[in-house]
Parts: sequence; C-alpha cells; structure tokens
Amino acid sequence: MRLKELSLQNYRNIRQADFTPCPELTVICGKNGQGKTNLLEAVWLLTGGKSFRGAKDAELIARDQPFSVLEAETETSDGQQNQIYLTVGGRDTPRPGRTAKRNGVDLGRASALAGSFTAVVFEPGNLSLVKGSPEGRRRFLDAALCQLYPGYLAAWRRYARLLTQKNALLKHYERTPGAAQMLDVFDEELARYGQELTLRRMDYMKRLRPLAIANYRDISQASEGLELVYQPSFGDRGLLETLRESRRADLKAGFSTAGPHREDFTVLLDGQPAKLFASQGQQRSTVLSLKLAEASCAQEITGEHPVMLLDDVLSELDATRQEYLLTRMRQKQTIVTACDSSLFHKTEGELFRMEGGVLEKL
Repeated sequence: MRLKELSLQNYRNIRQADFTPCPELTVICGKNGQGKTNLLEAVWLLTGGKSFRGAKDAELIARDQPFSVLEAETETSDGQQNQIYLTVGGRDTPRPGRTAKRNGVDLGRASALAGSFTAVVFEPGNLSLVKGSPEGRRRFLDAALCQLYPGYLAAWRRYARLLTQKNALLKHYERTPGAAQMLDVFDEELARYGQELTLRRMDYMKRLRPLAIANYRDISQASEGLELVYQPSFGDRGLLETLRESRRADLKAGFSTAGPHREDFTVLLDGQPAKLFASQGQQRSTVLSLKLAEASCAQEITGEHPVMLLDDVLSELDATRQEYLLTRMRQKQTIVTACDSSLFHKTEGELFRMEGGVLEKL
C-alpha cells in the first residue's frame, strides 16, 4: 500500500498543502505545534474517516472556514489506484460531518473508506497500551479490525447504539412499563452483534500474539518474554447466557456490566503483569512490538503492507530501538514526524519542514 499524493485545504492549521511522500521513508520535521501531527492525522483519516486523536469535526476545520477537504491518490502493490476525496463539513454546511468519494463514486459517510487504504499509526499516546485503561487496548484492536473487515465497523456501531439504549433503560427501569421484556430484546440483539465482535477480536489476537512475541524477543535480545492473554466476556455458552446472568448486576449498577465493551487483554513480561511492573523501556518495547505486529497482520490478511505513520516516537526510543524500527521499515512506505531531523541523517529518504501550517520540501 502506498500514498502517492495528498492535497489538503483548510485542515486544522494547514490552509493549503500538497504532499508527495517518498515510496519509502519521508521525514516531516519542525518545532512542536507547527502542524506535523495534523498532516499525519490527515493521512490516517483516509483509512475510514476517524482521527487517531479522537478529534471532533469542528476541530478538523480551519478557523473561520465552513469545511476542510482532503484529496488523495493511493496505490496498491499490484498497481491499482484509488482517488479519494474526503470532506469534513461544519454544522451549517449543506453536507455536515465526514463524507467521502472514491474514484468519483459518492460513498456517503467517510467510514465507508475502510479497507480502501490501510495504515498503522504509532504515536506517544500508545504507551498507555501497557499501563492505561482497558478502553485503550480495546481501541487498539478495534481500529485495526475496522480497517481489515468493513463488516466489523457496522457490527461495532450497531452494538454501541444498542448498548447506549440498554443503559438508558437500566437507569429508568422502575419507571418504564414493560422494561423486563425490553431488556430481553436488547440482550438478544447485543448478543448477536457482540459475539461477532469478540470472535473477531479473538481470531485477530491469535494472529497478532506470535508476531508480537517474536518482535519483543528481537528488541529485548531475548532478555525476557512477552505474553498476551485475551479475556473474552463469555465462554462456551455464548454471550446471550452471560448477559442474562448479569441482569441482576446490571440493574444494581444502572448500566450493562458484561459484554465486549468490558473486555481486555493482559500483557505479561516473564509471567508478571506489565501493567504493574514494566519499566519505561519495557513499555516502549511492548508497544513497538504490538505496532509492528499490527502491520504484519494487515499484510497477512490483505496482502498489502500498510503505510506506517510514526508521530514523534523516535525521540521516545533509545538508539537500539530506533535502529530496530528503522530497519523494519525498509522497503515500506513510512512517514515520520520529528522535531530533530538529525536522527535521520544516516537514512535515505525525503525531508520536509512544517512551519506554521506551511509544508516545504527540503
């Protein structure tokens, strides 16, 4: 997979930019707050309209402008090209929200782009994958699966909508006629979509786990062993039975206490929970191992290696991890942001500077 060209208009602080990245390594340097991450985020938006920073629509549009526009040309390894046109419209525009066209065909929501262009983003916030909340680890899995399986995004959205409705009912259970029967219906639908989510996650973890373990072994020079253990929300009896059994706990808590929205995976180092004992270096090695495994999984499933987006992460890594990461990125398109371009003087690639939202090739 390759990004050939990207044009941006009124995207955050970037009023206008034309970006032609190198087929392999491209470095975007500049001080903090100049727009480097904004450019990387724009590339990520092509994977399905979501921001890896969780930004709202209004945040993606330049100040005092009604909408932002992204136009891109992408290419697969067999030469198939796609023209992508993505807009983010403000509330008062004829077409608010994130919408997209591919090769001239109106797709409606930008989420319909999922599967057309794949990327893996590695940014400093990813370090919370080890010691952060389960929500971040679920988001890591879901972001990958939404790119690989378009049907996964539809199931996830349906499950999230049903969950919101069920939680609203649980809060007003005593004042709602027929609430018990309504909960039965919600649980049946939640089980239908939720089971699909969990099974996809578990299958993905089976692919991801050995790759991540091997990566960690290489990075740490076999000084310790990584293990990943997924914790599904149901067993052999299925999700519906689990939801029925949790009814009493749900009513007491006022929200749904079981299901894919409560799942997690445990990271172990030499059998000990990394969440409790991992050092900063071990956390960085773990996240690096997971992200590289994510890229390898995408290549296994789709036949295309995703574009790698590295947002100011080399400064977070020691020299050994920097070298390992850059070595793994050879012959793959990688776009890196950095405050200090000297980290890349020994590498081949193209260098850009971002200053005040203005992109310049050096």
